[in-house]
Amino acid sequence: MKLDLLYEVDVPKPWSKPHPHGQREAEQAAYREAIAQIRLADEMGFHTSWHVEHHFREGRSHCSAPEVLIGALSQVTERIRLGFGVTLLPHAFTSPVRVAEKVATADVLSNGRVEWGTGRSTPMEQTAFGVDIPQSKDQVREAIQAIVEAWQSEYFSFEGKHWRFPAAGNVPVRMVTPKPVQDPHPPCWMAASSTGSAQAAGAMGLGLLSLSIMRPLEQMAETIQLYRRAAAAAQPITRVVNNRVAAYTLVHCADTMAQAEANGIWDATWWWYRNLAEFTLEWEFPHASEQEREKMFPILEQRRNAPPDPRQFSDADMIIVGDPDECLRKMLRYAELGVDRLLCYVQFGRLSHEAVMRTIELLGTHVIPELERREVQVSTSVTAT
Repeated sequence: MKLDLLYEVDVPKPWSKPHPHGQREAEQAAYREAIAQIRLADEMGFHTSWHVEHHFREGRSHCSAPEVLIGALSQVTERIRLGFGVTLLPHAFTSPVRVAEKVATADVLSNGRVEWGTGRSTPMEQTAFGVDIPQSKDQVREAIQAIVEAWQSEYFSFEGKHWRFPAAGNVPVRMVTPKPVQDPHPPCWMAASSTGSAQAAGAMGLGLLSLSIMRPLEQMAETIQLYRRAAAAAQPITRVVNNRVAAYTLVHCADTMAQAEANGIWDATWWWYRNLAEFTLEWEFPHASEQEREKMFPILEQRRNAPPDPRQFSDADMIIVGDPDECLRKMLRYAELGVDRLLCYVQFGRLSHEAVMRTIELLGTHVIPELERREVQVSTSVTAT
């Protein structure tokens, strides 16, 4: 298992000044800090840094143009891979040709270090951009096929059910530029928040970006098993078969558990959970019953009668908090479930920049070498057998 990072560029409210200056200053600081953190992660041996595309999510997910951030990172890092987590592919968001152009450009600037994630987004963003939600799954599949063809073809045209790119008569006349460095193209992943979408990713030969969080690890294990079964009989829709699982969770590593608590880890976790819950219930399940709401986000409902206690997430290893030894113990549970890439969400809530930098440093000096040592041991054992 490799350690990755996942960035949404959290900018928690309230901001220190009235609009617009408070928002602007907070966003600028969050971006500067994220770049510094990822530069350190590059030095510390992290495998990939993933960057979301989200729109209109105030306080959380102020990363609406990951291609720009990835372009900047390509010039200040050397080894760490740079992931789109994800490009939004329903056609109303953007033309498949524009996605092909920006992903390939990032691959050129990074000298072939791009990972290409794909997804549909959420109803809030879909309705704002006029996405045909019932057709969005088909559109994502069609867009992936079109993008791969645009990279493969010298001159490109496409005739799909939902999108077409014109030819002159029957002859393609437009060259999509540039082409990616990676041959034939960067590996493709699909974001999945349900077992059905995980199976769909496996069936198409795509890597699984498991973006569900705060759920029992037993559920994650079941999702991974279903994905692997589907991947075993895949009919790939790209030219790079990518049978890997990436899963994300909140991660905070400190020299001691007492230091993690002094850093404000429980307040940061509660902020993140509350923000996710309120957004999801307002925009994705606005008509959910009280029973359904409580099942989806139990702590949000329990706070009416008692103070919230996000420690229960850590006790169940749904998030990873502690000193390096404790973080390693928890991470090995994810490896045992079949996670190939653990996406560490380290910049969240009001955790200080210094605390996040220390998390990255401790993981890089203590945890990553131990994971690599164990991988070498396993490889040696398999070879000997």
